[in-house]
Amino acid sequence: MTAYKPGDPTTINRLYGRAKGKPLRQGQQALVDELLPQIAMPAEGPITAEVLFGEPRPLHFEIGFGGGEHMAYRADMLPDHGFIGAEPFLNGVAQALTHVSGDNGAHPPIPNVRIHHGDALEVLRRIPDGALSFLYLLHPDPWPKARHAKRRMMNDGPLDMFAAKLRPGGEFRFGTDHAVYLRHALMVMRRHKHQFEWLASEASDFQNRPGGWPETRYEHKARTVYGHEVWYFRYRRR
Repeated sequence: MTAYKPGDPTTINRLYGRAKGKPLRQGQQALVDELLPQIAMPAEGPITAEVLFGEPRPLHFEIGFGGGEHMAYRADMLPDHGFIGAEPFLNGVAQALTHVSGDNGAHPPIPNVRIHHGDALEVLRRIPDGALSFLYLLHPDPWPKARHAKRRMMNDGPLDMFAAKLRPGGEFRFGTDHAVYLRHALMVMRRHKHQFEWLASEASDFQNRPGGWPETRYEHKARTVYGHEVWYFRYRRR
């Protein structure tokens, strides 16, 4: 069975989890049909700021952006930066497109976002080494069963790729509300201390949300409905 194959997401080469949920509303489907092709990744070739935005600019990459709240917030806050988000769940892509398009007139459209509906690693492989200023992995699927641990994005293969794509001094941000994933992630990160410096000097540094890190609907639900503690990690590329 695939679940028992050795490796990690960089070698298994398969996406798990839902690809689509409830039917999209008419407006969401229109955004998927009309806006997504305009801001999607090019089909081939290197992915650079010049290719996506026509000029050099700091690049941010979010793996599994959920409903896109974090990505839209950061992109709106940093209009001179470029943001790439990848998400395999179609309903999440549709929600992100709603934010990017201006939330039905609530605010101006956000022009500095590009979206990939699919596997984040497919895009990440095409980004030149050292091109990213920020990389985000927020509340990834925990795959809590031990036999599924190889599916977790926090594994040696992806971490090596993250380190390669981040520029020296670039930042990797990781957040989770799942205690099993937390322990696994800290264990993996200890093996990558030669690549990443943990930006924490005391417990409050990872127990409290840093500035410029908005609360998403998922995080709010985890905290208020399920009573989960949430942890926030920032690592600097050495």
